[in-house]
Amino acid sequence: MSEVITVGLDIAKHVFHAHGADERGRAVFSKRISRGKLLDFFAAQPSCTVALEACGGAHHWARQLTQLGHEVRLIPPAYVKPFVKRQKNDAIDAEAICEAAQRPSMRFVVVKSEQQQAAGLVFRTRDLLVRQRTQLINAIRGHLTEYGWIAPKGPSHVAMLADLLEKEMARSLPEAARAMFRLMLDLLAGLEGKIADLDKEIARRAREDEVSRRLMTVPGVGPISATAIAALAPPAETFAKGRDFAAWLGLTPLQRSTGGKQKLGVTSKMGERTLRRLLIIGSSAVVQQASKRGAPKGSWLEQMLARKPRMLVTVALANKIARIIWALLVKQENYRAPVAAKA
Repeated sequence: MSEVITVGLDIAKHVFHAHGADERGRAVFSKRISRGKLLDFFAAQPSCTVALEACGGAHHWARQLTQLGHEVRLIPPAYVKPFVKRQKNDAIDAEAICEAAQRPSMRFVVVKSEQQQAAGLVFRTRDLLVRQRTQLINAIRGHLTEYGWIAPKGPSHVAMLADLLEKEMARSLPEAARAMFRLMLDLLAGLEGKIADLDKEIARRAREDEVSRRLMTVPGVGPISATAIAALAPPAETFAKGRDFAAWLGLTPLQRSTGGKQKLGVTSKMGERTLRRLLIIGSSAVVQQASKRGAPKGSWLEQMLARKPRMLVTVALANKIARIIWALLVKQENYRAPVAAKA
């Protein structure tokens, strides 16, 4: 029997499927494995390369299999799909993963530690609470419209709505409606407190982490963006240049070039959307301040604002910030503002 060199593992909640191949890529086994027997199966296997799709639970199983002496490689699901021959089932998916892992030009995802996943969970939790806060505010505004009250937008006006509910609105709203509005406002106040606590935790992490402090020297990068990059982004050495990091964030143009003709479209929006959104928010703040107070004379930002639309400049600045972040991470230096050349 040929020696297994690569194993493609299709993971799920309860049922897994492993496809083993030898050094020539020929199938050696295709086996269905239950969750409870997975580690025992791989403990009995000689050390080999185990490939998984980078999906939910993949980092956990990658750490477990690494402890058993195997080399684990995580592949983005989009890069596995072209190797699926026909139809879809666990055996075919495992075979496709095994085939993709043997390609010399395949790109892999770095396995995260439990600490990195815990740090990323802080931002996921905060995003969840912010979305719930937005949903509550929109619900309150929408229901008030049914009674003829047009509430202003934004969370900053919630306190005013609470005062109006007890005074001016108390006469025109039914008691059942007032009770529901009070309930939603109480839930909103609880979310505000939890979001504030998470903001303090993120600020504390940013102060204590050297990488985050270095990233916060870049204009447009605050504590939330800095700690998110440190927690969610792969090592900077993974990318050959700053443009590759910006492309991973989805901040580069979408290419549809053919026949030697270069055709660049809109921003690709591929990759880590959380970091992309944070960088665009930070760059929009920089562009807003430059529009009000003026950008430094002779700077790149001043030239862009003079000839390009504001939103285009915002995305272009986010791209530029991403490249700066990559350079700071690779060189382990602080940001130094460029000095305009003297005439």
